[in-house]
Amino acid sequence: MAALETATSADVAATSRVAAPSHRPTPLEWWGMPVFLLVVGTATYLWISSQDLDSIEARVLSRDVLVERTIEHIQLTLVSTVIVLLIAIPLGIVLSRRWARPAVPVVLGIANIGQGVPSIGLLAVIFVAFGSLGFTPVVIGLVAYSTLPILRNTLVGLQQVDPSLIKASRGMGMSPLGVLRRVELPLAVPVMFAGLRTALVINVGTATLATFFGAGGLGYVIFSGIGLNRDTILVVGVVLVSGLALLVSYLAGMAGRLLAPRGL
Repeated sequence: MAALETATSADVAATSRVAAPSHRPTPLEWWGMPVFLLVVGTATYLWISSQDLDSIEARVLSRDVLVERTIEHIQLTLVSTVIVLLIAIPLGIVLSRRWARPAVPVVLGIANIGQGVPSIGLLAVIFVAFGSLGFTPVVIGLVAYSTLPILRNTLVGLQQVDPSLIKASRGMGMSPLGVLRRVELPLAVPVMFAGLRTALVINVGTATLATFFGAGGLGYVIFSGIGLNRDTILVVGVVLVSGLALLVSYLAGMAGRLLAPRGL
């Protein structure tokens, strides 16, 4: 028995080494995006400071308005993404089990409906269903729109784990829950975080439409620039939304690398 455990441990370690090439972030990957965002933010600030703003531009681009809209945008993005994580990851784990595989096409088909409908149309449908404007209907719309990437990547990440690793772990006496927690989920982390990055970017972009449904956000700045025909306001809004999307994507990518097993 001891010999068997020694052999299976060696098999797990050997297979992990083969399937897990080293890919730790380089200094350029660590600092490249923060420096880029800092340069773009500074350049935008200096450009705005050099402009002769009229009263409308000065009001929309005031510090209080921009801070308030940015906080609203971040709240919409984070709350909806956390809810998606609480729904999609457990559901993906269940669907990855052999006994649940017949339900996979049905569940993915339902999740795909959210992305199949245009984002503003989906938010409008939810607004009609709730009969009110505000934060909650918009969050529900964002959840429906961004569930698929995390659900699909959780499922794919768990399904691509080498079956020999699972077999060897069970041969060592690990329970199914232990295999899931200590072998399958850690190896699926990079793929799962890729889905998280996609969901975050989708939510940051889609949350710009929240201004039409009474939930604020940076869409107020962008659509004020369009509606008032003020290019300066429009540029600031686009830079803020784009910078926020790049920032959350960067943070999710770095978190995925830090949480991945050593060697992945």
